Amino acid sequence: MRLFHAATAFAATSALALTLTACGGGSDNDASGDQSSAPASSSSAATADGAPAANAGATKDTSTTTGGTSAGGTTTGGTSTGTSRCHTSGLGFSYGPGDGQVSSSDDQQALPVVLKNKTSATCTIQGFPGVDLKSSSGTWSLTRSSATPKTVTLAAGSSATFTITYLPWNKGSGTEFKATSVVITPPNETTSATLAWPGGSVELQDGATHPGTYTGPVGG
Repeated sequence: MRLFHAATAFAATSALALTLTACGGGSDNDASGDQSSAPASSSSAATADGAPAANAGATKDTSTTTGGTSAGGTTTGGTSTGTSRCHTSGLGFSYGPGDGQVSSSDDQQALPVVLKNKTSATCTIQGFPGVDLKSSSGTWSLTRSSATPKTVTLAAGSSATFTITYLPWNKGSGTEFKATSVVITPPNETTSATLAWPGGSVELQDGATHPGTYTGPVGG
């Protein structure tokens, strides 16, 4: 019986030793065993070949982008912001090519009028200006052409034009209107600017259905 118990004890002891060796618990393998079993840090994720995992530690980009400037106004973050209307006080008025010199011909004349943005900000203008010819005897408010107005954007220092088409007076051709100045009111404005009239007398047709003297739209 003693021999049986001794053999049993010896077998149990051997089994325990084998178990400790398989688990890395032997005295020769203690250091290496502890390192190999340590869990990977969550802040240093890696792939099987040791390279950093894709997007490891990446954060969402919440920055915003401001875009550039377009012809119709300023674009911020892809959204256009509106510009204010051009006002009379911010515009300069002059005649176009030739400094307002007109032909001496009796044919219908085209007189360009220049509107310049004098401010440091972009503005828009759309429509027909009000145009009144002045003489010592009265005022003649010109009719509009059949052209379709379009929106014109004026950057700081830039200009747009409209045209006054008029029919010079010729002796014996009709009623003479001795124009001395022209009063211009920009579209949607109530304040006017005055320029000296550069031409001669105009044939008065203030009651005509299709007069030879009229105004076009800005940018038309």
